Amino acid sequence: MSATAVAAGAYLHHLELNSTDPTRLAGFYARALQMQTNCIDSGHWICSGPDRSLLISLGSDNHLGYAAFACRDADALAGLRRHVEAMRAPLLPSRSALFGARAFSVCDPEGNYLVFGLAKEPAGRPAPPLRGPLQHVTVNSTDMAAMEDFYVRLGFSLTDRVRDESGRVTAFFVRSTHEHHSVGVFLKATAGLDHHSYEAGEWDTIRDWADYLATLNIPIVWGPGRHGPGNNLFVFIRDPDGNMIEISAEIEYVRDRPVKEWKHEPATLNLWGPAMMRV
Repeated sequence: MSATAVAAGAYLHHLELNSTDPTRLAGFYARALQMQTNCIDSGHWICSGPDRSLLISLGSDNHLGYAAFACRDADALAGLRRHVEAMRAPLLPSRSALFGARAFSVCDPEGNYLVFGLAKEPAGRPAPPLRGPLQHVTVNSTDMAAMEDFYVRLGFSLTDRVRDESGRVTAFFVRSTHEHHSVGVFLKATAGLDHHSYEAGEWDTIRDWADYLATLNIPIVWGPGRHGPGNNLFVFIRDPDGNMIEISAEIEYVRDRPVKEWKHEPATLNLWGPAMMRV
């Protein structure tokens, strides 16, 4: 079985964000992303809605605790575990309270933890007015070659790269489902969390999200625009800790095509206007 086959179908299920003020941050996600919140203790919160969940834990601001991917079934999870063992990557205990005992973690070359497990059946609850499943997470890196090698060996499929005039890779995108990317990596002087994204599905739903955020006086800080890689429409907001949040729509579905190469230029990040350049 190929590495890609092992990872196929593992979708981004939830994230843990660290914060110096978890209560404030949980309150923001409850309002802005229409999530229900549950305080585990003074330093830990669970924020959840249909197909979107966050754990918020006491720690440094703008820090990704981990990204958790749900495998399609127990056999897929066991196959991925065997694959990680074969690639001789350290197999670490699960960091997630939302996955069962069979879950495990790995750590990428920049210290980002990935958890793989099985999603529990969601408790019955009414859907919020606005659609927005958690869709992807992006991080910054100082060693793009090591990061690309790690994610491809782990079993993610490389979708697109961005290169500057010297040939240096400044961004790449990998997927574990049919959607254009599950993880994006950007070259930057310091490693860490870049942003995480919720998939609205259609352009009209981005409009509805923007109208809703306006009622809360939460401004759009980037967009509306359209990315080159992924071809998705977007708006970005910031949470109180400064984390960037994307609300995206109509991301490219990739079945089988060659890896695309893009120029490192503003139009690659935003075909419609100003870009948020990392380098």
